[in-house]
Amino acid sequence: MTPPPSHVGEKFPTEVLNADEVRALLYAPSNRAPTGLRNRAIIAVMYGAGLRLSEALALRPTDIDLDAGSIRVLHGKGDKARTVGIDEGALMHIARWMDTRRARGIKGRVLLCTLDGGELSPRYVRAMLSRMSDRAGIDKRVHPHGLRHTHAAELESSGFTVSEIQQQLGHASLNTTAVYLNHISPSARVSKIRNRRSTL
Repeated sequence: MTPPPSHVGEKFPTEVLNADEVRALLYAPSNRAPTGLRNRAIIAVMYGAGLRLSEALALRPTDIDLDAGSIRVLHGKGDKARTVGIDEGALMHIARWMDTRRARGIKGRVLLCTLDGGELSPRYVRAMLSRMSDRAGIDKRVHPHGLRHTHAAELESSGFTVSEIQQQLGHASLNTTAVYLNHISPSARVSKIRNRRSTL
């Protein structure tokens, strides 16, 4: 029997999730098990704030401002700090995990940790997203960077400027953000063109 082809080293196009797919992914983890609540918080952080996986796994409980609806990223790419916004729906899942952490007496340094306070590996998160996407019935390839792309695409479709999206994502160059958006959200532009007032 011929073994399946290896995809190591290959790059696949990023697929942006739609609202129904995001919701299905978010609610795929258990609503009762502590690990399920934590995994919901992981998805909420990366989708709701557009964080890189490394940024999400480095967050501390004190980096979350529940009242302001913001997250302080202390060590972004290039070791640059920034403050990002996060929507109330995503923040709710993070707050629930924070409550669970306190109730269980988890003393880990990082926010998104194991049940004994240890740090999670990026490999665990990638595998978890793959499992949850299968459970949610999502046909697209779901991975951490795809959630970040989905966040950016939603900001663009909501009317945020490229400069605002650049600051949220922590891109050093505005050109990076422009190319990023050009690559990930053609549907938003198609919709705008279709619905614009024509002179014909």
